[in-house]
Amino acid sequence: MPQHTRRGPTLVLMAATLWGTTGTAQALGPDGISPETVALVRMAGGALLLGYAALRRETVSLRALAGWPLILGVAAMAGSQPLFFTGLERTGVAVGTIVTIGSGPILAGLLAWAVRRERPGRRWALATVAAVGGAVLLVSGGEAAGVDGAGLAFAFGAGLAWAVYLVAAKALFETHPPVFVAGVVFAGAAVLLAPFAVVADTAWLATAHGILTAVWLGVIATALSYVFFSRGLGATPVAAAATLTLAEPLTAAVLGIALLDEPARASTLGGILLIALGIAVLSKQAPGTRHQAPA
Repeated sequence: MPQHTRRGPTLVLMAATLWGTTGTAQALGPDGISPETVALVRMAGGALLLGYAALRRETVSLRALAGWPLILGVAAMAGSQPLFFTGLERTGVAVGTIVTIGSGPILAGLLAWAVRRERPGRRWALATVAAVGGAVLLVSGGEAAGVDGAGLAFAFGAGLAWAVYLVAAKALFETHPPVFVAGVVFAGAAVLLAPFAVVADTAWLATAHGILTAVWLGVIATALSYVFFSRGLGATPVAAAATLTLAEPLTAAVLGIALLDEPARASTLGGILLIALGIAVLSKQAPGTRHQAPA
């Protein structure tokens, strides 16, 4: 089992920070950009990981990857997006996002404990409570919203899909080249989501502004971020990695205030501080300390 040091969490944080730029990039993008086309661009960017892995000669045969972890990883990656956006549509952006980002880290910790025998520990529990609480403040803005039962189920399903992906990916990354595995998962998910390309409006990609936006979303915020994440997850316990990815809404909130003139409400600033506290708690692990699953 790989040694878990500060390098792993740092790479996960770098990845989550890049993920947090996607909302701002979409908001500053050209007219006609939509969540559906952004998803397609990001899937295409994920496919670049296969070329990167090939250049570095970090590949294995697809037969070597075959098995339940790969099947579950591809299904989870593909299913998370439709589940998430359906949840938002039915129950509202605030509640849907809260349920997804709040349940993901908790479910990932429980799944890793049940499947991989990774005991999250008190540090993870404290950090997760702080970070999830901060994420709730960030998304809700302290405002109440209506609740739709089916919408909650879809949003919870998205959180569960992310947790399944983390556990499945961790199993694959331990025995195979992480970046190549991530590329295969993206490619498989792209095939499953291909029907959405038929109804997507991609005209904005033909403009100079659109090309620059697509390069950021596909190459930087997806391909590069998953190079970081794939290598970081291999050296980070699943539960800790899931909580550290809450740096994504933190980054989005900071960029929203700085670049999109979003109001800096007390709840927003409180959410930023709580997530930062949770990340600091997890990142304080001394270098060289092993978080090994019990035999």
